[in-house]
Amino acid sequence: MSSLILGVDPGSRVTGFGLVRVHRGQMEHVSHGVIVMDTDGDFPDRMLELGSAFREIMEKYKPNHVAIEKIFLGKNADSAFKLGHARGVVMYEAMRGGAKVFEYATRVVKKGVTGDGGASKEQVQAVLKALLRLQKIERLDASDALAMACHHAYEVQRQQLVRRAVEI
Repeated sequence: MSSLILGVDPGSRVTGFGLVRVHRGQMEHVSHGVIVMDTDGDFPDRMLELGSAFREIMEKYKPNHVAIEKIFLGKNADSAFKLGHARGVVMYEAMRGGAKVFEYATRVVKKGVTGDGGASKEQVQAVLKALLRLQKIERLDASDALAMACHHAYEVQRQQLVRRAVEI
């Protein structure tokens, strides 16, 4: 059985996305990119733009799972609230599109992909290029999203192994 996993690095100005397919334990790159919202638009307009663009991605690829970055509390409360709104838009569209939604903390994803929870975005990108055999990942937002997708793929495989071991 094959599954398609969409990873998302949400943002109120730029949202990264990355898709991987897992088939018979093998992970392959499908697509990645960014949704760049009109920075001149008001916040509600940007959220509408995000929702429309994300809906197109959901309709085009029809992923089974969507892995999204958990919210973290930074120094700026306004930024955290805006990030929360962007996450909500993405979650809504993912569920509307029929996908199951999973959330992961950034440090957990970095540790799962690179072995170091404190890895830099550039280190994560370098590991992903090697793992997925890509020449280039243009934006860090896209590589962060691919990391979400890859980490979720590892988690699904780990859970399947545990289930099989318990059944024995």
